[in-house]
Amino acid sequence: MIRLLAPAKINLSFEVTGRRDDGFHEVRTVLQAINLADVLEIEEADEIQLIVDPVGSVPMDGNLVIQAAEALRAATGVATGAAITLTKRIPVAAGLGGGSSDAAAALLGLRRLWGVDQDKSAIYRIATGLGSDVPFFLNGGTALGTGRGDALELLPMPVERFAVVVTPRDMTTDDVKTSRLYGLLKPQHFTDGSSTDGLVSRIENGLSLGNAMRNTFEAVAADAHLSYEAARFAFATTKAGTVLLAGAGPSLFALLDDESLGELIAATMERAGYESHVAQLLGPWSSNGFEA
Repeated sequence: MIRLLAPAKINLSFEVTGRRDDGFHEVRTVLQAINLADVLEIEEADEIQLIVDPVGSVPMDGNLVIQAAEALRAATGVATGAAITLTKRIPVAAGLGGGSSDAAAALLGLRRLWGVDQDKSAIYRIATGLGSDVPFFLNGGTALGTGRGDALELLPMPVERFAVVVTPRDMTTDDVKTSRLYGLLKPQHFTDGSSTDGLVSRIENGLSLGNAMRNTFEAVAADAHLSYEAARFAFATTKAGTVLLAGAGPSLFALLDDESLGELIAATMERAGYESHVAQLLGPWSSNGFEA
């Protein structure tokens, strides 16, 4: 059996710089893996099977793990299947990339299980076809993403080592949330990417990120997430410092150097009714995946 972790991500910067001819948006973003993670256990089987724990926590129809398995099998001509058990720990549809990370872990684990000779570029092409965030999770760490967010450049890790991640408990799973947020953006929300470039410079020079972090979706988050303003206000009243939307949200996060302070902030937010985690920022993992 192969057992892999599928870590979540946060976007330390996320700028939309325009709309592409193919209908997608051009972005400039810094993605950061964190150790809040789902678990995949993969075993040999005659057919592709997926069991999710807790039952019903993610939709089975169109599930990215199944899509990843089928795409890899189609690309390699493998005739066998796999039994995959997915244990969900990352909040679903919260802007943390859980589904994309699960898909990437499935690709890496199944490549090993099936013994297929797929090099990095071939796996990347399959990952890109599954979603813009999936390629990042093939290696994780800290990366600058351009294009649709899938053209990646590895960066050093930030000096901050922890993130407090806060998610409303009463949110509903929304499969079209990101598309809806993009639809709310107007040309005046587009930027030139310079804020992201400035953040990259701070990372490369070992400087604290603080209020250099940006997310274009902050401008329309209140229109997309009923929980946004209350959650942001509650989070901001702690000693968390800069609070930022995680990807398309509705999760929020803050970076910290002090894990014990993070635990205090997370406990405060839990008492206020939010699911809260103190997560460690992660460096890149091997091409075999993040082994549990």
